[in-house]
Amino acid sequence: MKTFSYKELFSFTKNMLLKIGCPDRDAELGAKVLLSADLRGVDSHGVARLSGYVRLWEKGRINAKPNVHVSYETPSTAVVDGDGGLGLVVAPFAMQVAIEKAKTVGTGWVSVKNSNHYGIAGYHAMMALEHDMIGISLTNASPLVSPTFSKERMLGTNPISVAIPAKNQPPFVADMATTTAANGKLEILQRKEMDAPLGWVQDADGIQTTDANGVKKGGALLPLGGDREHGSHKGYILGSIVDIFSAVLSGANYGPWAPPFVAFLEPDPNPVGKGLGHFFGAMRVNAFRPADEFKTHMDNWISRFRAAKPIEGHDKVLIPGDPERELETERMSNGIPLIKPVEDDLRALGIKFGVEL
Repeated sequence: MKTFSYKELFSFTKNMLLKIGCPDRDAELGAKVLLSADLRGVDSHGVARLSGYVRLWEKGRINAKPNVHVSYETPSTAVVDGDGGLGLVVAPFAMQVAIEKAKTVGTGWVSVKNSNHYGIAGYHAMMALEHDMIGISLTNASPLVSPTFSKERMLGTNPISVAIPAKNQPPFVADMATTTAANGKLEILQRKEMDAPLGWVQDADGIQTTDANGVKKGGALLPLGGDREHGSHKGYILGSIVDIFSAVLSGANYGPWAPPFVAFLEPDPNPVGKGLGHFFGAMRVNAFRPADEFKTHMDNWISRFRAAKPIEGHDKVLIPGDPERELETERMSNGIPLIKPVEDDLRALGIKFGVEL
């Protein structure tokens, strides 16, 4: 496993996005959003996905120069049309719309259609933090997940992220798939030729399997919980809420009609909407109580949970966002490790487009 500096990977990613026709500003933003995943340890959603975006562009399914715009709005809500652009660019635009509305009326809510995969949900939610706002970020995704008691793939991994500011403590940042594991984690196991834990995947007959290639063989990812006895119906419900907020509300494709991220699978020939959908929320803290007062109490909340007695074998209780924040600091200083299949994939991409890694 080789380690690359953030600067190296950022330059490579930006130059690749320029090669497919993205304007400089979009290429820079897209690289920043994508690399935020690698920095925070979400390796499945970082540069490992770059070739996937390029292949979608080659198939004409990503518009490198979109006219991202608000198609409908009220003082506190909006619908953004991504014009088929990179979700890495569309999503920050939409989140900024939510933030601007929250500045004016207290909260902002934006649903997005006609977009693509937007990277990690947490990046967009965290945009609200510097404004003393709570940020919310949701997206639907390729249908790889079977509802509880089904063997048909109907939902995506449909993540939820919520970012909450604090005063002296680091912010509370939840960023989670509504499946037991994101598909990207399976891809990492596939590259490492390792089995998946039981509860992640079911085979084509709906039987749980440890085969990391189970989804490729006609199986499906499992909702959070894995099975009914462990609460998979709750993961199914959460994923459904994300799908409805992101796509049914905006006019994007939902459920099994959501377009696949992989270029070798064609979108449904009879779509029910446009592209993928996202949903964003921004809530100005001082629309509820004075921001400084709230953040002081968030510090107290976080401190008390950190002080909770850990079980044997564990040193401390974590707050959502702790592992990612610690890894971001470490990787920004010491570099980002890439497993060899990802490195080889990026080098091949670079050779094809004349970009050096």
